[in-house]
Amino acid sequence: MPLLIGSLPIHDANIAIKEWILTATPGIPIWPQLPANPCEQMLHQFAEGLPGVVEESIETSDSRIFYDTEAPGFEEAQLAFYEDYLQVMEDPHLLLGSRFAVSRGRAQGIYTLADMAATLLDPVALKGQITGPFTMLTGIHDREDRLGYYNGTIRDIVVKGLAMKAAWQALFLAQNSNLPVLIFIDEPALAGLGSSAFISIAAGDIQADINEVAAALHSVGALAGVHVCANTEWDILLGSDIDILSFDAYGYFDRLILLHQQLHAYLDRGKILAWGIVPTSDHEAIESESCASLVALWEEQAAQLVRPGRDLAAILRQTLITPSCGTGSLPPELARKVLDLTRDISRELKEKYQV
Repeated sequence: MPLLIGSLPIHDANIAIKEWILTATPGIPIWPQLPANPCEQMLHQFAEGLPGVVEESIETSDSRIFYDTEAPGFEEAQLAFYEDYLQVMEDPHLLLGSRFAVSRGRAQGIYTLADMAATLLDPVALKGQITGPFTMLTGIHDREDRLGYYNGTIRDIVVKGLAMKAAWQALFLAQNSNLPVLIFIDEPALAGLGSSAFISIAAGDIQADINEVAAALHSVGALAGVHVCANTEWDILLGSDIDILSFDAYGYFDRLILLHQQLHAYLDRGKILAWGIVPTSDHEAIESESCASLVALWEEQAAQLVRPGRDLAAILRQTLITPSCGTGSLPPELARKVLDLTRDISRELKEKYQV
């Protein structure tokens, strides 16, 4: 089935869903992230209610987000956070009225999608997304420019806070739709693994943080995906507890396929590949590619995973067709083409392979 990643170059969530998302991916609608709203930027969108994470001048060009565990009142805020966390861990349904709810001002799209849920025509699931813990923790620094990831107190707060916000999303969407929910953990910063800035970060720690978010989603009946829009250490994700791996197949399939055996083991466990076959980062590529050329590219790539008992049709049954990343930074006309291609490629492949 076709599926979108998250962001769109639209200001109005109602238009984004009705005129864009439902025309391209009616089977699994997403709630749109609208980065034109400063409060929906990646680091700000899910920072509410995280003690020690400080935001300044969000709606101006001088906006800042950093962490500060020395600020007055931090210890009291930290204690209140953990009290709330323990409550919702004991009874996840308390999440709906908790501090872990994402406000309308930070994610108008999720509220708009929930309001429309009862009128949607035959969807099979809904999708949401959240900033991943590695991306959040390497995106915020303290006043001395130290990464949040290296501060044990902040790391624990951010991982647990994001896990609960992800679970809140899943419950909120399910409550308003009675549909299964997929939540993607967006981790663009994982592309930086191996650089000098992250050289002391252990792969097992990254995996543990992702697994904590995935466990929170599983506890409320949702599926957990991870989206990375560049190359990374794929074995961390293929060996994790996620259900869906979302990757930029257009630009980086040649790197992922090097883990041939791990990919087969992942598929053998019934997991799903969100195959980002539609380019989003290169304007010329978007303009030049067509449904036919990208169907052929998918077949060429997927053929490298064929083995006895796993033909192209079997691979397609465990595949979602997606753009390589969100379209929020694209001109609207190119973003529209990306969505149309995603829909058309999925339709062509399903018809061709009778899936």
